[in-house]
Parts: sequence; C-alpha cells; structure tokens
Amino acid sequence: MQKMNADDLAVIRRFQSGDRTAYDDLVRRYIRRAYRFAFRLTRNREEAADVVSVSLLRVLKALDGFKGDSSFATWLFRIETNCYLDMKKRIATRAIPKLEDVSPIGDLQSDAVYIDSSDGPMEESEKSERLTILHNAIARLPENQRIVLYMYHGESMSYEEIAESLDLPIGTVKSRLNRARISLRSHLRPHFRIFEESLILTPLTS
Repeated sequence: MQKMNADDLAVIRRFQSGDRTAYDDLVRRYIRRAYRFAFRLTRNREEAADVVSVSLLRVLKALDGFKGDSSFATWLFRIETNCYLDMKKRIATRAIPKLEDVSPIGDLQSDAVYIDSSDGPMEESEKSERLTILHNAIARLPENQRIVLYMYHGESMSYEEIAESLDLPIGTVKSRLNRARISLRSHLRPHFRIFEESLILTPLTS
C-alpha cells in the first residue's frame, strides 16, 4: 500500500474540517494526471473528459469519508476506473459503437512524453507511427489487461496499488500484466523492425 502523501492528507483534512476550497486545491494537483489516465483508457478526448468530470464529482461527494488508508491517487484511480467501466456499460446498452471501434490514435499530444521535440520531421513521423501501431496493439487487448497495463506502465503504480485500486489479489494483477505483455509482444511482432530500438517498447517488455 502506498503511503499517504502528507501534503494531500493536509489538504483533505482541511476539506473535512469545512474548508471547501481545499477541494479545488486537490483538483489542481490531480486534474492533468486524472485526464491522462482517462484518455489512455478511452482514447477519446470527450469520453475522457466525461470520465474525469464524473470521477471528480464522486470524489467531492465521498471526500468527507476518506480515511487516508490508501494514497489519494490510488483512491482516485479506483473511482476513475469504476466510472470508465460504468460508462462502457451505458454505451453498450445504447448500442453505441464500442470503444475499441473508435480510432485508438487519439490526440498524440497526450503522449508527448514519448516525443522529443528536438527531433526532426522524419524522427517525429517515425515516433508518431510507432505510437499509432502501439495504440492499435493495446486496443486489441482485453479491457482488464489494458487497465492494468496503463496503471503499471502509464502511471507507474505498484502491484499493491493496482490491486488496491481494482480490488484484486496481487497475483491476479501480476497475471493480467504478464498476459498483457505477452499479447502485446505478439501483436507488435510484425512491426519488430520499427520497435527494435524503440524506447516505447522497453518498459512494456520489462
């Protein structure tokens, strides 16, 4: 279990003591990270914004009861994951095309961490191509594997944090992550030349 950040806890205690402006402080701290995680799950800017909006509303309603047994980030990702899965159920019942049918490329700016702006046009084009192929390969994974993959590699969460966020045994988290890596390598095998020296592939095969 990740130790509760002292600064986060202080802000939360302010909120629980009646200072409602403390909620705004939390939002400012986590809004970018919350959106990044939601976008990785949805690969759609509007859906990611919806997930974040609903998640933050749930946080506001539940914050008075937050005890600090886990880190705020772990708690937030748990709420976001549930909101995302709830949204998927609503989409399915309305017979709207599944998320996997939506282009997994999305807004590459959200993955700018992988792009070095000092590169020339050719290098950036190659990196964009790798991202496109990678997103398509990840989109082919089962949803429960994708979520674990994004939590571990995208958000640098530990096995324990993921297990706590998803309410799963650590063994299940490790198993899903391992299966995701194996499947991802299989999907990327036809593009091995492109990923042979890619920094993107390195953390996904560790």
